[in-house]
Amino acid sequence: MCRKGSYMSRRPHSGTVLAGSSGAQRLKPDYLLFFPIPLSKSAKEMKSAGALTSNNGNITIKWDLMDWTPDGYIAVVTAYNNQKQRSIPSPGWKMSWRWAKKEVIWSMAGAQTTEQGDCSMYKGNIPKSCVLKPTVIDLLPGTPYNQQISNCCKGGVLKPGLASSFQITVGAAGTSNSTVRMAVNFMFTAPKQQYICGPTKNVMRTKFITPDLKRTTSALMTWNIACVFHKAT
Repeated sequence: MCRKGSYMSRRPHSGTVLAGSSGAQRLKPDYLLFFPIPLSKSAKEMKSAGALTSNNGNITIKWDLMDWTPDGYIAVVTAYNNQKQRSIPSPGWKMSWRWAKKEVIWSMAGAQTTEQGDCSMYKGNIPKSCVLKPTVIDLLPGTPYNQQISNCCKGGVLKPGLASSFQITVGAAGTSNSTVRMAVNFMFTAPKQQYICGPTKNVMRTKFITPDLKRTTSALMTWNIACVFHKAT
C-alpha cells in the first residue's frame, strides 16, 4: 500500500497521470503518485530578484525530482510568476533547456514538447521526445483529466502570484543523486516579453505536506533556475 506523499513504481515510462479530487494524483498503470502540497514559499511570498545568481527571479523554475525509475527519474517542474503586475498572456509561455547527457522524455502530464526529434534508435516503446534541446508548452484548458496534474493546462497563461506545473518522466539519465545531471541553458519565453535565465542550481530540497497536514516529505533533489525580465518586445 502506498502512503500519501510517496510513490510506488514498477516500470519507467508508460501511463498517464490522473488528478484526484482529494489532491492526490495517479500515474497509471505503472506508477501510483500522490502529489502533496508544497511547504516551500509560494509565488506570492517570493520577492523578485534582479540578480541571476539569486534563487528567486521574476520567473522562478523549480525542478523537483520525485522518484527514480530503472533508467532515469520522474520530476515535477513548476514555473512561478513572482511579478506583481506582469502576466504571461496567451498563447502562453514556452520553456526550453539543454540536456547534460543524451536524455529522452518518456512521458509527460500537464504539458507537451513541440517536437519529437529522431527516436529511430528506439524500438517498441518510443519516447515522447529525443531532442537535445526540447521546448515545452502548457496544455489547453479542457485537456482530458488523465493528462493533467495540479496547476497545469491554462494554455500557458500565467498570472502574477500563480504557478504552472507539469510532470516529466526522463530516461537515459542518471538514477541516483550522484549520477543524475542537471539540465542547463534554460530559456523562458512569453509573448512580447524577453527573459534571461541564470544557471541551474542545486538547492535545498522542496518539502511537501500531505492534504491531511499530518506528514511531510521531501523531493529527492531540487534544481532552481531564476529568470529575470529583460525587456518588452
